[in-house]
Amino acid sequence: LSPCTTKRNQMAQFQALHLALELAYELGPLLAQVQQHDRDLANQLRRATTSVPSCLSEGSQRTGKDRLHLYRTSAGSAAEVKVQLQLAVAWGYVEAERAAHALELADRMVAITWRLTRPRR
Repeated sequence: LSPCTTKRNQMAQFQALHLALELAYELGPLLAQVQQHDRDLANQLRRATTSVPSCLSEGSQRTGKDRLHLYRTSAGSAAEVKVQLQLAVAWGYVEAERAAHALELADRMVAITWRLTRPRR
């Protein structure tokens, strides 16, 4: 990889971790609401949310296929968070307006992790 590509990847990693933590903060109060209605969904949402920044952070310390695997895991978890939150809204556990910002962050998280798993050459 060229120095420019490496620099872009490092910036994307930093942005992704920052976004993942912002999403976790945003989901805190929503998790409490989901928990009142569906403990299993809340636990699944909590685990997936935890996985996103955890895998990004660990992946940033790895190289090669290890890094790519962890970024793919983070991307999958981000997609899982997005769908679980959509389900919570669909089932009336959380109001759409209250979930709107978290859904936007989750959508951005899916996009940025997708880019991390497909680095430019």
